[in-house]
Amino acid sequence: METPYQNHINKDDFEHVYEPAEDSFLLIDALEKELTFLKQMKPLYCLEIGSGSGVVITALGMALHNSIYFSTDINFKACLMSKNTALYNKVLLECVNMSFATCFQDKKFDVVIFNPPYVVTETEECKSNGIEASWAGGLKGREVTDKLLDMIPKILSDNGVFYLLLIEENIPEEVIQIMSYKGYKSEFVIKRRVKNENQLVLKFNR
Repeated sequence: METPYQNHINKDDFEHVYEPAEDSFLLIDALEKELTFLKQMKPLYCLEIGSGSGVVITALGMALHNSIYFSTDINFKACLMSKNTALYNKVLLECVNMSFATCFQDKKFDVVIFNPPYVVTETEECKSNGIEASWAGGLKGREVTDKLLDMIPKILSDNGVFYLLLIEENIPEEVIQIMSYKGYKSEFVIKRRVKNENQLVLKFNR
């Protein structure tokens, strides 16, 4: 998969929007590993929650044609950047300024992608709608992630797939158990140690 063109982004914009980093590129690498599966799956609607700069959903759009792409972000400036990243890379993307995917409730999406705020912080730090929202994860770094897990059965199609990036401090085994209770099987797609973090991407489907 190609890395999206990003030269349109002013570096000063990253004072307000999460700059693509190792976790972003690990998620792109995970989707690349899954590309044959995804092409066979032929998803119609794909969604990235918390798209930030838009590089992940745009990379998928560049590699997987004939799908319809959506993203959401609580940070309005991130929505603008995601939209522009998609435009510069000739991907049609609808980006909605909202928390999670609260306006989608009808099992619309065949692919859902989430690179959550996963840093272990105080709960209060999770309540920002600025750049802090891109990294502050609260207790276990999972307060935001756990809220989304409850929404997945409402937004993911019955044959859909959900990709989630975590670090070891998030206790991935607990996430696997939570999703198992909801009827989803799990699979480790990719793992990588980056500086002081063990990052991984999990895949969930029925």
